Amino acid sequence: MRPKPDTPAPGQESVWRYPRPAIAEPSRRRIHIEHAGIIVADTNAAVRTLETSHPPSWYIPPDAITPGLLRPSTRRSFCEWKGEARYWHVQIAGRTFNDVGWSYANPTPAFAILRDHVAFYAAPFDLCAVDGERVIPQPGGFYGGWITSDLAGPFKGVPGSMGW
Repeated sequence: MRPKPDTPAPGQESVWRYPRPAIAEPSRRRIHIEHAGIIVADTNAAVRTLETSHPPSWYIPPDAITPGLLRPSTRRSFCEWKGEARYWHVQIAGRTFNDVGWSYANPTPAFAILRDHVAFYAAPFDLCAVDGERVIPQPGGFYGGWITSDLAGPFKGVPGSMGW
């Protein structure tokens, strides 16, 4: 059952106008992640993925991630459009955040732009921001989208949205 999309306010994008299947596109928006006063990542060269009903997930180039913070995980998942994802732990300020990042070493041809870029769940960190705006994590715990004020929902991940 498809929900009724929210009417976008001026300057907003409706996630219900995003494509299905998903796409990936480069962005010049500033993506910033920090925790315990340490910058995890900072870039104006991220790639965002867009899919109907989802806020964008932001994939960060490896050279924009602070060296030494990522630790490989054994977790894997499969996306029908992007291919096999591997997961990453982040070790920072004496704490390990398990499986909070994911990447595609060998994405499908349509998502080649994502190769080795890392996306992160927003919830575990003190600050995840797009152009200086603190994001709201996509609900549900599985999806990794970042909600900002320039997006109109509703957003997949809330209870009852599995069939969207």
